[in-house]
Amino acid sequence: MGQIVSSYDILPESTDIDLNTVIETIPKVLPEGVKLLETKIQPVAFGLMKVNAGFAIDDSIETIGTDLENALTSIPGIQNVECVSSTNY
Repeated sequence: MGQIVSSYDILPESTDIDLNTVIETIPKVLPEGVKLLETKIQPVAFGLMKVNAGFAIDDSIETIGTDLENALTSIPGIQNVECVSSTNY
């Protein structure tokens, strides 16, 4: 089983979305084979903030990237998810 460490930006629909609630929800929606490593709230622009989350991912699961992105976008109030970095571990 190989591991990939990836960082994702999780962007809310608006400034009204409580990002702490988003962070609390992330572990509940993760697919099997993904472990949350860290989260940070960071500014985007014009008062909009985002969550940057780091994950350890089991690369032996063929659809794991899509499964993770689908899980993250299923969180209420999330508009977009983007993988910003990825490396083998």
